[in-house]
Amino acid sequence: RLHPGQPLGVLDGIPVAVKDNFNTAGIETTCASNMLKGYIPPYNATVVQKLLDQGAVLLGKTNLDEFAMGSGTTDGVFGPVRNPWSYSRQYKEKNPSKSHSENEDSKWVITGGSSGGSAAAVSSFTCFAALGSDTGGSTRNPAAHCGVVGLKPTYGLISRHGLIPLVNSMDVPGILTRHVDDAAIVLGLLAGHDPKDSTTIQDTFKPFELPHSIDIRKLCIGIPKEYHVPGLSSEVQALWSKAADLFKDAGAKVIEVSLPHTPYSIVCYHVLCTAEVASNMARFDGLEYGHRADMKQSTESMYAATRREGFNDVVRGRILSGNYFLLKENYENYFVKAQKVRRLIANDFVKVFGSGVDILLTPTTLSDAAPYMEFIKEDNRTRSAQDDILTQAANMAGLPAVSVPAALSKRGLPLGLQFIGRSFQEKQLLTVAKWFENQAKFPVIHLEDMKRHDCSDFQHQKSVSSL
Repeated sequence: RLHPGQPLGVLDGIPVAVKDNFNTAGIETTCASNMLKGYIPPYNATVVQKLLDQGAVLLGKTNLDEFAMGSGTTDGVFGPVRNPWSYSRQYKEKNPSKSHSENEDSKWVITGGSSGGSAAAVSSFTCFAALGSDTGGSTRNPAAHCGVVGLKPTYGLISRHGLIPLVNSMDVPGILTRHVDDAAIVLGLLAGHDPKDSTTIQDTFKPFELPHSIDIRKLCIGIPKEYHVPGLSSEVQALWSKAADLFKDAGAKVIEVSLPHTPYSIVCYHVLCTAEVASNMARFDGLEYGHRADMKQSTESMYAATRREGFNDVVRGRILSGNYFLLKENYENYFVKAQKVRRLIANDFVKVFGSGVDILLTPTTLSDAAPYMEFIKEDNRTRSAQDDILTQAANMAGLPAVSVPAALSKRGLPLGLQFIGRSFQEKQLLTVAKWFENQAKFPVIHLEDMKRHDCSDFQHQKSVSSL
């Protein structure tokens, strides 16, 4: 098709990967869970179909935390995902083996989660773009740890049809690429109304191209003081300050702003998240599809055995928590109050953007990627509460946010910064992100088994748009 000049679209022949919680017709979709082992959907998710209509080549489905519940991509039935930067020359040089007996294989670091498989696929040059899902930071978190761009669009801009739901009111298909321009291209192909998803926008979405020359002197960048949270590493704080100075030196107005209800957001998020999880997971009962336990005493015992065998401890724990919050005697004290706090959090953003601020600049993660052996010392709930603290507020407010790789840590691992924009102002958000990307000049990963002369094929300027 390319030879006679008749491509199906701008992604014709471009390799892509899809997180394994998007339905793919004729291809197993498991959510990295025994509950859906062997499940083959009869239809494609809308976003998957749009990629295929453009001629994109689906290389495969990517690993995740079971049902996207996690922040490390360590809790799925396929095992943990290893961060490609664990095998980079940059990381190896900064972390040499202390002795010949030391097992280098034990030093690998996590990708972040829950879209860690998609982030690793893009980071390791396996594909140009990948789909993730973002409920509380699940696209931006692994993007920051893997040194790629992770875009969470405005809620309702991209169809959720065919995305196996976690939290319906927060889930957004996410886009992972190596460059901001590529994220804009993929967004332009995926965004728009879908009659199969009533939450998508009714207006026609017009794809945009990011400008080559960017003047940010008329912009106002807000620095939320509440994002100086406990546990934020000194490296990330320094990088955050340096980025703010970068904008100020270029002529942008940089001011400190307040989002006063941010300290309550992580607790609010987990109440709402687990409540919706409990509701969504009820459909996996062993009757219609997926795993069914060999229990014939009664229907109730079959339900119980199916869910005990099909779900891991993390999923079962969230179901239990959610059902507790939704009990009649607890409903007003937990779920209703959390909904009210969510409105206050969303109003904080409205007030800040209404005061003249164009973009908010924050860290994406508290630090660089943790070694796997350290990460698993804490339970999933504790880790998620820590790792989502800087990202989940944007989901509760439905705002667009993007993580852009900014620098390497002292250990030679990626650090990312997050930009949060106004609703449906993705063009402005990505324009600012592109400007920062050009200033940051994040280095190309040098994988240890990649020949030096091959690295020229993956220079930072290389993108889908140049093909």
